[in-house]
Amino acid sequence: MNVHFIAIGGSAMHNLAIALHNKGFQITGSDDEIYEPSKSRLKQKGLLPENFGWFPEKINSDIDAIVLGMHAKADNPELLRAQELGLKIYSYPEFLYEQSKHKTRVVIGGSHGKTTITSMILHVMHYHGIDVDYMVGAQLEGFDVMVKLTDDNDFIVLEGDEYLSSPIDRRPKFHLYQPNIALLSGIAWDHINVFPTYENYVEQFEIFVDSIVNGGSITYNEEDLEVKRVVEASENTIRKLPYHTAAYTVDNGETLLETPEGPLPIEVFGKHNLNNLAGAKWICQHMGVDEDDFYEAISSFKGASKRLEKIGEGSNSIAFKDFAHAPSKVKATTNAVKEQFPERTVVACLELHTYSSLNANFLKEYKGTLDAADVAVVFYSPHALEIKKMNAVSKEEIADAFERDDLIIYTNPDDFRAFLFSQSFENKALLLMSSGTYGGLDFGEVEGLMV
Repeated sequence: MNVHFIAIGGSAMHNLAIALHNKGFQITGSDDEIYEPSKSRLKQKGLLPENFGWFPEKINSDIDAIVLGMHAKADNPELLRAQELGLKIYSYPEFLYEQSKHKTRVVIGGSHGKTTITSMILHVMHYHGIDVDYMVGAQLEGFDVMVKLTDDNDFIVLEGDEYLSSPIDRRPKFHLYQPNIALLSGIAWDHINVFPTYENYVEQFEIFVDSIVNGGSITYNEEDLEVKRVVEASENTIRKLPYHTAAYTVDNGETLLETPEGPLPIEVFGKHNLNNLAGAKWICQHMGVDEDDFYEAISSFKGASKRLEKIGEGSNSIAFKDFAHAPSKVKATTNAVKEQFPERTVVACLELHTYSSLNANFLKEYKGTLDAADVAVVFYSPHALEIKKMNAVSKEEIADAFERDDLIIYTNPDDFRAFLFSQSFENKALLLMSSGTYGGLDFGEVEGLMV
């Protein structure tokens, strides 16, 4: 099968391209720019385009399918040519469904926790030598690729993202997978640029629950009241299976999971991660892994990439990097670090980097999110607002939103770096939360700050 990728360099797109290449498909692709690590990984497989740009002459009737990435625009020259020729055009999730429609589809949805839960499930399966297909949004230890597709495996585990499918398909990705087994971890308003109201956002999860195939199941976090309401209100003929946070204790910086065999030390920490773990356990049981085998495997799970990732540690100091940017994630992550290290001064630094987080109307959602931190810092770049063609946000608006009198605010990368490198981190825990780089911070240098 000949498949052409328009915008092949994206994180998800290049992984799918490699997965299909590994399956024996003939793959071509284009993009106007490709960054690392996508560039090297495509090159290694012989899939890196010779030249960057869009080349409609590449598009011909020999192509069996086009996969269209979100990075492309609706007027992309290659897309227009494909439409003109009447070629079959798929979004990324549509093509994943097409490759898995004869498998048992396990879809993990939710505003937060979905990458971690998917990663936990895959870690357990890998530990026990159970081969499954999958798609996950982070690079996992022990896994070469983020997408795996075979003809033989019975299960496919899919991270169910609520973001849009493609420039010409405005449906959320997780509406297209039609799960047999689903999980819903939480609902907290995000993607304000796509879902302008809270009600509109919640509706996407209602559609997700209703998309589960008849006779399927939804495992859901009953501690999230919106999740509970959405699932219990659904009239879909599915089994509804609630879960809640696993019992645990924290002792001298170590989290111990309560199990029938006694306390079990685990690598991950924070109430949100213990909630994620409870959901992952039930999904693994649906997939044939019993409770004891789950506990044995999960004790060695170190976390998904960029999720409370330890980037430095000294004798009495520690530093973490986290992808958290949505308000619910910022609060959960900050609370987790303080709970794990109650005797240390927690320095939490948040970069407001996404469209939603830099929207003046959305800022109020951050109220109280940094309250667990002893020192709270917010960094944002006025230049980023200009690039995104958004209205300016003042320091006063930031301060008012967080409602914290001692909030430290930086808008200059050099000033933020100077602050960070002037600190003594003795008996401190540093938490860097961002989907960006604080204007060019080298996270590798942070390790040297730990004492």
